Amino acid sequence: MCGISGEVRFDGRPPDAAAVTRMTEAMRSRGPDDEGLYADDWVLLGHRRLTIIDLSDAGGQPMVRDDLGLALVFNGCIYNYPQLREELRNAGYSFGSTSDTEVILVAYAHWGERFVDHLVGMFAIGLVDRPRRRLVLARDRLGIKPLYLAEAPGRLRFASTLPALLRAGDVDTGIDPVGLHHYLSWHSIVPAPRTVLRGVRKLPPATVRVIEADGRSREQVYWQPDYVREPSDAGMDAADWRAAISDALRTAVRRRLVADVPVGVLLSGGLDSSLIVALLAEAGQEHLRTFSIGFDSRGDESGDEFHYSDLVARAYDTDHHRIRLADDDLTPAVRGAVLAMTEPMGSHDVVAFHLLSEQVARHVKVAQSGQGA
Repeated sequence: MCGISGEVRFDGRPPDAAAVTRMTEAMRSRGPDDEGLYADDWVLLGHRRLTIIDLSDAGGQPMVRDDLGLALVFNGCIYNYPQLREELRNAGYSFGSTSDTEVILVAYAHWGERFVDHLVGMFAIGLVDRPRRRLVLARDRLGIKPLYLAEAPGRLRFASTLPALLRAGDVDTGIDPVGLHHYLSWHSIVPAPRTVLRGVRKLPPATVRVIEADGRSREQVYWQPDYVREPSDAGMDAADWRAAISDALRTAVRRRLVADVPVGVLLSGGLDSSLIVALLAEAGQEHLRTFSIGFDSRGDESGDEFHYSDLVARAYDTDHHRIRLADDDLTPAVRGAVLAMTEPMGSHDVVAFHLLSEQVARHVKVAQSGQGA
């Protein structure tokens, strides 16, 4: 998880370096390992880095390829970057790093705005095309990685989090009544492009927005699900569907092993996280670190599920960490959990999950979880 930010000007004035620096600093927790800025006469990019792929300085951001006339900030992970790099090498391109970031740059140089069609992963991208004097913003197909926008006369700012945009200043913080209605109606969800604030919008998922130096912009949705059954699936029975789900799960778990650092698992002992551990073991992952959280019991109600997570950890010989938290840990953590949210969330388990993540981050930088199931 990294943090990206930037400002583009359309009025002839230089970008506000102090504002971009404040936005970037506001995302230090997303990228504690490094930071960087890239400046041009009409655009400024900022980045906070969490080192996951290519841990060297060569993988740092903002990444600039002068020979291609491109600069990039990127948050996320491109799972198929090794295959893309090989394909682009065969097309005559060279690489100075082993990072997925550089693969995105070269993919844009090769395929133009259709570069997103070739990316498999989760991403939010800000790319400066210097010869054409344009900024290209892009977001992954499902909107896993966030990208917030704040527009004003003569400029546009973007950042990975809403609080980062607020830190830059000059944002209309009045409540958007439609966004608030969505929030209260759909279990704390405000679909893109709105947020609960009038002055902040989100780039929708599966969208590329191209912004010219004169302020003109256009958007293109590059993918959407069909919501129809494939004709080839018509004859599938229950066994076929079970096999298809198993294959999909194996693919999902294997793709998320793309990292140059150890990968852990948040293991509750439930169905989802236990399946992930089993599939990682099947994929040959050794010395897997797993993490479980528990709280004080109340009456006859157990405060943890260590019994189940211990069974899974023993079965697959993981390096298992039990993290036990007391009731006194919860109340002080509420403020930290709220401050960590990029938008208000109403789920009952956010404080506990925040506490677990804080503890796990002391051991690993990447962890798979069944949380999204």
